[in-house]
Amino acid sequence: MKSAYELAMERLEKESPQESLTEEQKELISEIEKKYSAKIAEREVFLRSKIKESLAEDQFEEAEQIEDELNRELKSLRMRSESEKEEVRGN
Repeated sequence: MKSAYELAMERLEKESPQESLTEEQKELISEIEKKYSAKIAEREVFLRSKIKESLAEDQFEEAEQIEDELNRELKSLRMRSESEKEEVRGN
């Protein structure tokens, strides 16, 4: 007898089956993740140091602007990463 969890998982699989990826697709997705993780880390380090400099100089508005820029750039990078991964998946 199947548990409620197993039955729910079966229904979910029928409604939206999971796609299986080839090894090549998995490798490409992994490369994309590495590339964007590095870009995100680079931008975070650079802009956070700029924020610290601004705060040290009591330039609070500038620090806030840089923080906003950082958030926009991170969002953009994450969106591009997801877009590239979707292309690889064929969606």
